[in-house]
Amino acid sequence: MSDTTVYRASTTAPVNIAVIKYWGKRDTSLNLPTNSSLSVTLSQKSLKTHTTASCSSSYTGQDSLLLNGEPEDIQSSKRTQACLQLLRRFRKDVEAKDSSLPKLADMPLKLVSANNFPTAAGLASSAAGFAALVRSIANLYDLPHSPTQLSLIARQGSGSACRSLMGGYVAWRAGSSKDGQDSIAEEVAPVSHWPDMRALILVVSADKKGVPSTAGMQTTVETSTLFNVRAEEIVPKRMAMMEEAIQAKDFPKFAETTMKDSNSFHACCLDSWPPIHYLNDVSRAAMNAVETINRRAGELVAAYTFDAGPNAVIYYEEKNEKLVAGVFRYVLQSVKGWDGEYGGQVPLNDRGALESKTVMTLKGGVSRIICTGVGGGPEQIDEHLVDERGQPVRV
Repeated sequence: MSDTTVYRASTTAPVNIAVIKYWGKRDTSLNLPTNSSLSVTLSQKSLKTHTTASCSSSYTGQDSLLLNGEPEDIQSSKRTQACLQLLRRFRKDVEAKDSSLPKLADMPLKLVSANNFPTAAGLASSAAGFAALVRSIANLYDLPHSPTQLSLIARQGSGSACRSLMGGYVAWRAGSSKDGQDSIAEEVAPVSHWPDMRALILVVSADKKGVPSTAGMQTTVETSTLFNVRAEEIVPKRMAMMEEAIQAKDFPKFAETTMKDSNSFHACCLDSWPPIHYLNDVSRAAMNAVETINRRAGELVAAYTFDAGPNAVIYYEEKNEKLVAGVFRYVLQSVKGWDGEYGGQVPLNDRGALESKTVMTLKGGVSRIICTGVGGGPEQIDEHLVDERGQPVRV
């Protein structure tokens, strides 16, 4: 009698927001970066991808992925296929050592995934998505690999996904090997080292980016006159500075390095040809607000950073919540998002007066607030998005 069991494993994975940016590839097929990067993993209480990986001999056809209720074409995705092939290879190794194990590697995969945030809107959705995909299949296949070992696989799906396989403060080492075996993610410090880091995300647009990250990176690599200096000279120094700031829990140093690196990254985008415009007037208003808050505080208590999109991510320490998040809450009281474990604690601060133009631009352009903080890595859970018969569960 054949085994028709539906095998399942479910995982949630976090978003990470880089403070030293990854931009540019030295090998597009292996997703090898031109420079190292460093990020803060954000709490899954606010942002996460939930993925169920399932397989069964009763499944027919090819591997499939349902993302937020919509089918995704993963057969023509070289990135996804690279991840699946590696994971299957490692499962076959496990099965070869124990003949009593079910032959999961030969069964079609049915993957169901859901984000609790907009996809492809500059909120690192691909990072959380591929981290959840790789971790859930690794759990399904009962692989013995560590998060660092799995980062080699996730990296090939989405570069920044390798950083979402760990919590706290995470570095992605660029490496120098042609085969990419030294291009891995490493934990710089756990959540417990600096737990009071907070992040306020101003969602400016939930639409897809005009220039996808991969295309933008290659345009920058090929045309920017600033890019080589950034990758070869500036980023290595900033990586060292950022790691020192995190180890010392030195927020002013963390803030200055974060803002300078964000500005440097976007300068390279503007220096590309044709120029790449990820920031807009609302983004610049957020920068102006942070600069005003810091100036009034007499020290750096807030740091802005922008990925490949217009959304502002503003870091601050919990002790300065009223000084930083309180000002934004006062200005954006009517915007959704001031709730939950993080947002609900933010007090109003009507004394951090911003310029009237800044206030008007923020009020007119911010569609949602996300309050969060530093958080842990992927978590295996028992809530499945595929039922015992192999059917997707509505979420």
